[in-house]
Amino acid sequence: MSPSFALPDTASLNDLRTYLGRAARVEDGSVRLIAGAGVLAVYTAVLYPAGLLDEVPTVLGLRTFELTEAVSFDAVVPIESFAERLRIVAERLDDSAGDDSAGDDSVGDDIDGHGDDGDDGDDEDAHTADDDLPEDPATPAHGIVIELPLQVNTVTWAAISPPRGGWVPLPDLDVTVLRDQARVGIAEVAETVPTASGDAVVRRVRSEVWGRPIAQSEHVPAGAAFAAESLGFLRDGDRVRLFETGPWSRLTTTRGHVLVKRRAWSLSR
Repeated sequence: MSPSFALPDTASLNDLRTYLGRAARVEDGSVRLIAGAGVLAVYTAVLYPAGLLDEVPTVLGLRTFELTEAVSFDAVVPIESFAERLRIVAERLDDSAGDDSAGDDSVGDDIDGHGDDGDDGDDEDAHTADDDLPEDPATPAHGIVIELPLQVNTVTWAAISPPRGGWVPLPDLDVTVLRDQARVGIAEVAETVPTASGDAVVRRVRSEVWGRPIAQSEHVPAGAAFAAESLGFLRDGDRVRLFETGPWSRLTTTRGHVLVKRRAWSLSR
């Protein structure tokens, strides 16, 4: 049986769906899900090297979500399959809300004196339907339960685990500079990559553009700005905190985190 987890409400479900939708537009591959201590960490890949000679840095997005129950797993699943599963759960919740609204109308009739002597069979059917609700994986009373799709085991970037501790704070980054850097890079990639280019050409251009250091910090690549902007982590006026430990850097806003592992050649400053 596949692992499952439970989100506390529809706001969390919608937030997760939005995050995955943005991630899929950047890299429609897989997502890594790590659950523990009542929290679900959702890692998505924005940039990662395709081989030893690929100089692009590893850039990951991270969002965390509160869970209603403490479960523990570390799984990698296809974004498309996971997003589709979340869509189905959201639709079932919408249908359930609609059914509840219809039930409320009938209760209103009873209060007005039109349903007290109704058919006993109808009452029995309604009771049976209510009894079945806890078995629905999308029952809000038990949290919104989501079962994972089949896992995949061939995702290279998922084997790279950012450290959980030891992060040293550095001076904050300017959100305006990051957003400008991302937009300039996106435009440069679009202009440089010829139409119908092969994967090797696209990767070379992306490596050159997104591997450059940002203006504010020579050891943070422009790909970090691209990730933060593409995943919806940046808004004008936001504080962007920067942390570092070993070869890793982390950009943190109120909306999420971007984790960067520098290539060996870039470790010296």
